Amino acid sequence: MTSLLLRKSGGEDLDFFYPIRPECQADVPKIRFKARAGKTLSARRWHAAFSEDGRLDMAKVLRRIQRGFFAWLFCQGIHPSIKGIVWEFLLGCYDPNSTFEERNQLRQRRRQQYNAWKTECQNMVPVIGSGKFITAAFLTDAGQPLQDSSTNSDLQDQEWHVNSAISDKKVLQWMLCLHQIGLDVVRTDRALVFYENEANQSKLWDVLAIYSWVDNDIGYVQGMNDICSPMVILLENEADAFWCYEHAMRRLRENFRTSTTSIGVQSQLSTLSEIIKTVNPKLHQHLEELDGGEYLFAFRMLMVLFRREFSFVDALYLWELMWAMEYNPNIFSLYEDLSSNKSDPPKVNDKKLKQYGKFERKNVKSGQTDNQSALAVFLVASVLETRNKKFLKEAKGLDDVVKILGDITGNLDAKKACDEALKLHKKYLSKTKKT
Repeated sequence: MTSLLLRKSGGEDLDFFYPIRPECQADVPKIRFKARAGKTLSARRWHAAFSEDGRLDMAKVLRRIQRGFFAWLFCQGIHPSIKGIVWEFLLGCYDPNSTFEERNQLRQRRRQQYNAWKTECQNMVPVIGSGKFITAAFLTDAGQPLQDSSTNSDLQDQEWHVNSAISDKKVLQWMLCLHQIGLDVVRTDRALVFYENEANQSKLWDVLAIYSWVDNDIGYVQGMNDICSPMVILLENEADAFWCYEHAMRRLRENFRTSTTSIGVQSQLSTLSEIIKTVNPKLHQHLEELDGGEYLFAFRMLMVLFRREFSFVDALYLWELMWAMEYNPNIFSLYEDLSSNKSDPPKVNDKKLKQYGKFERKNVKSGQTDNQSALAVFLVASVLETRNKKFLKEAKGLDDVVKILGDITGNLDAKKACDEALKLHKKYLSKTKKT
């Protein structure tokens, strides 16, 4: 039935999975990705990759993903009906070598853990889990209740407000961010019909609020909502959406670490600077002369993984391409086995190499282990490289650089961007090897 639907619609079935509000149709970037029968990773193809007891042949999956520029997932993506569960594997939530039963047990344990954290947060802020969410501050920075907090409609509906001062530093830090999460939730993917439902907005707020409590070292930073939103949409169970987001954040959390002297993506921006300096010294020099040598103009692309530059559908497509190419077969054990020695990477033979994603495989072969050299950095570098002539000719200041980059919104092709990033990665490795 799915195959028939795809064949008839030519990809228009995506409107069924991610419908856009009619009044927002003209304001959203054009969708370039089209699901195609026989090429898009369907539920049938996905289930066929499992053994009888549930072990996933990831090497076989990756071969299909990376067979060529116009092949399977690498070309045609994952069908929306299975996108969430495939993401869980790509992000390392589950071990491909585990059985159905083992994964089910792990899923149940994680759901219980999430519910325990949610209960802990509800005991402090009963609005959590109520189907409502907070958009107005209810505490001062010193932990004193705001006098007008009881007039906040969100709080009034729940008959809840802070009665006394909050002295616990961790609790105060967490409570102070809850209204900011709410404000960002209201702005998140608001063109999608999905978020017309307040219960869905509340689900996103709950996941972000609970994550900021659990990971209080990072807490909540604007932009996390853009990373979390697709997981909330793709995975119906809230706990499953949380763990998928939590695993995505294991890759991205340092991007959101900020202080009075540095920003989280600064390390990746430094890597980006080094890449451009290596592969295109002339462009790097020009950007430096424009006082853009720190590449802060690329901050947003790295922070939220191109969510602003692509349509919602194309951004999801780009992410799964990236995660497939960056796939490391040791990701689950590195996350779950606390006793593993992360500083001592396992030996890799040719058979094992087939289980790595295309991008990660080249890093392993070349001995590159720098986490800041993620595919996203090379994607940004490829965007700059392909607009090299425009920068050199038209950019007379940083405002021009920002304007040129702003013009790419809705005009990028995810397949081509990834292809150019891989070529640039190969060129960079070749040049650094010679030096």
